[in-house]
Amino acid sequence: MLILLPPSETKATRTRGAPLRWERLSAAGLTRARQQVADALRDVSAAADAPARLGVSPNLTDEIGRNTRLHDAPTLPARDLYTGVLYDALDLGSLDAASSRRAGSRLRVVSALYGSVRMTDRLAPYRLSMAVNLPGTGPLASFWRPLLDPVLSAEAGRGLVVDCRSSTYAAAWAPSGRLAERWVQVRVPGATHMAKHTRGLVARALCQNSADPRRPAALLDLLMPAFEVALHEPSRTGAPWTLDVQPA
Repeated sequence: MLILLPPSETKATRTRGAPLRWERLSAAGLTRARQQVADALRDVSAAADAPARLGVSPNLTDEIGRNTRLHDAPTLPARDLYTGVLYDALDLGSLDAASSRRAGSRLRVVSALYGSVRMTDRLAPYRLSMAVNLPGTGPLASFWRPLLDPVLSAEAGRGLVVDCRSSTYAAAWAPSGRLAERWVQVRVPGATHMAKHTRGLVARALCQNSADPRRPAALLDLLMPAFEVALHEPSRTGAPWTLDVQPA
């Protein structure tokens, strides 16, 4: 099972720690692309009009400044770097050992800077959205799409792809072919805050359960004790199954 998560806008930071080692990140085939995005991000972030080009508030000077120091900044594991509503609900630090191992195996964060990362990857804090158009890369969702396809398709293998991403990050990769038949998009009715919280709870529940279902319908039995769930078939070939979820 592959569980896809969006990154958080907010990131934790540290004052001390090992610098970024591109070659040590998972999915080593993405290294050159990651460095290309990092170089473009550094140049844009050093410009006077950086906030407008990055689509962020001019008040975020510290976060924009970090983009110029990616190679030297102290790094954190992705499980500690990403913060906010979804990751508070996921609460990786409180998982037991077996669940934590499954989280390391199943969870992937789709990132505008790093492409795709595991929770154990040590990352430098950054501020960049998948909706940004960077010089030399173009729109980042379009840049990453062909690069992520072989990586994530291989990592999904014969299992399900449980998609907890927002639409902005879902644009960076969509399963295709036979894998699309096992692609399940998690949909949560209601406010954005509740949607993020519930997706975090769903990802946590899937890491806590040792079952590794191969059919979308099997998710109903797996999640039903803790959630109200309804599964809808794809609207067309290549589209995902839709799993409506609410906390029970």
